[in-house]
Amino acid sequence: MRSINDITDAVIGESLRIHRRIGPGAFESAYEELLCVQLRKRGLTVDRQLVLPFEYEGTRVELGYRLDLLVDKRVIVEVKSTERPTIVHHRQLLTYLRLSGLQVGLLINFGMDQLRHGISRVVNHYDGEKVTPRVP
Repeated sequence: MRSINDITDAVIGESLRIHRRIGPGAFESAYEELLCVQLRKRGLTVDRQLVLPFEYEGTRVELGYRLDLLVDKRVIVEVKSTERPTIVHHRQLLTYLRLSGLQVGLLINFGMDQLRHGISRVVNHYDGEKVTPRVP
């Protein structure tokens, strides 16, 4: 099993290669598809547009959230293509991490002139608390 750092390194590396080739300005869906294809070529498993059901006070909500990418069942990748990242994008990813029980996610904003300014690692339960993943 790959470590979380190995997975995030692969995602970041492929994202940088795609951005160097395509640049900013394409649709999120194009970057998402390219990243998915490239990661699979590297032998990683990638689920795309995965529905993340959750429960609230006994009610199961099936279509509440959709993960852009789930890599090796361990890292959520949220893809954006915007000039200005907002705090809401980070909060969205943190919510996905909390609901899924996963620990690490990457926010990749391909809309930046320099992609290194558009990459954020978001961590859930950083204090080392053990959680049980709840992703399908």
